[in-house]
Amino acid sequence: MISWKNLDTLSAYGKLKGLKGRVNLAEAMAGENGAQRVAQYAAPMAGGLQFNYAARSVDGEVLDALKALADEAQLTDKFAALYNGEVINTGEKRLVLHQLTRGQLGDDVVADGVNKRDFYVSQQMKAAAFARRVHAGEITNAKGEKFTTVVQIGIGGSDLGPRAMYLALEQWARQNDAFKMEAKFISNVDPDDAAAVLKCIDVSRALFVLVSKSGTTLETLTNESFVKDALKNAGLDPSKHMVAVTSETSPLAKSSDYLAAFFMDDYIGGRYSSTSCVGGVVLSLAFGPEVFERFLNGAHAADETAKNPDLLKNPAMLDALIGVYERNVLGYPATAVLPYSQALSRFPAHLQQLDMESNGKSVNRFGEPVDYATGPVIFGEPGTNGQHSFYQLLHQGTDIVPLQFVGFKKNQAGMDVVIQGSTSQQKLCANVAAQIMAFACGKKDDNPNKAFAGGRPSSIIVGEQLTPEALGALLAHFENKVMFQGFCWNVNSFDQEGVQLGKVLAKRVLAHDTDGALKAYSDLLGI
Repeated sequence: MISWKNLDTLSAYGKLKGLKGRVNLAEAMAGENGAQRVAQYAAPMAGGLQFNYAARSVDGEVLDALKALADEAQLTDKFAALYNGEVINTGEKRLVLHQLTRGQLGDDVVADGVNKRDFYVSQQMKAAAFARRVHAGEITNAKGEKFTTVVQIGIGGSDLGPRAMYLALEQWARQNDAFKMEAKFISNVDPDDAAAVLKCIDVSRALFVLVSKSGTTLETLTNESFVKDALKNAGLDPSKHMVAVTSETSPLAKSSDYLAAFFMDDYIGGRYSSTSCVGGVVLSLAFGPEVFERFLNGAHAADETAKNPDLLKNPAMLDALIGVYERNVLGYPATAVLPYSQALSRFPAHLQQLDMESNGKSVNRFGEPVDYATGPVIFGEPGTNGQHSFYQLLHQGTDIVPLQFVGFKKNQAGMDVVIQGSTSQQKLCANVAAQIMAFACGKKDDNPNKAFAGGRPSSIIVGEQLTPEALGALLAHFENKVMFQGFCWNVNSFDQEGVQLGKVLAKRVLAHDTDGALKAYSDLLGI
């Protein structure tokens, strides 16, 4: 029997709080002790990746306490309830089924009289068939020319995840003869966003993918109108250049304004939708359905790993619980995601939404206020760029910020150069290793400005190369980490009411139904 309890009511959490400050990270990571920790504190991941947490502030006793917390919080059972089709999204009274887009984890899930795995597969097959017809020149523009560019129109989860995944695989696809079409993305309602994309492409050979589950998203429909105007001004029929990704009940589903429609449902939240048709249509067009399938396989393998009840063999759960220890016992307010891979340049932005929209809650699953910290602030940039930006605060600021590095031994492009005895990739990887040790061990100096306190915890996810399988595993790792943390904090990680209030007020502004300060700000902005 599953019991949903607040974190501070669990006896294992009370014991965990008594272990605050057990690890002197500078001492633990120095010399041979550090080398032994790097070998010991590691867990294999799917997709050929490894989660190494040697530089996190844990030891055997803390890990034992985290195991007890995982058991008392019933994390494995709650995950099983989720993938077997229980109503986990209590705020909206919905199932949570994004894992089903990439494989069956447990029982068949039947909702609304439909086998949901079969439904998701049918839509993926439909998207794959459509992409193959576009690539073969069976679906063309009015002149019979092949489409060369795909442009996704969406916002939030309809943009951040698919955009991050596309950028992550673009160079790999070019190097591996899998690059089919260039992809662009329009998200911001700021007209400069859409204009910038439209001015740099040949609209006559562009295929636009409109993504809106409800078919009513204001920013997305505004940008659709912007694009339709551009197509009409170019003498083109917009209905021959647009497809929709939406729900079966939306006004877009059977509209003659689109070449085709691909369906999703309310059981997959936007920030969890990259492995649905939200990501599948644009990625299949860009790289081919076979690459998208490999991406899904990596995600599914990571989901299978997340089922393991052994904490030390479940990297997503382990990462999550160490994060709970850092947030609730050590009191760290933020986490930096630092991929040392230019291909992952937008991955921190995606994780920012995934984590902060999921666990940025101050009430539990039953609407009751919680008396402990929940989701941290998430931010990040790729290395080594970030080193020349905000690392100053990370090294010497007054707040300790846990760090999550991601690194790969090989680049994607197959190009490099040797300068001063090492390649660019070797220099990149050398910086990762150096930063982990610099953060952990610091440096003493008589000049306070040059002294580094150390004791700044980090982990690293490392792999051979960023492939479709590795990317899928990386994505699912963080999705499952966020889920497990939400279970620990007893919050609903699958709704996002916090984005709604501003939308309601914006509609009032546009209808000129304002008074007081809202009217004053509207006037200030010339509305």
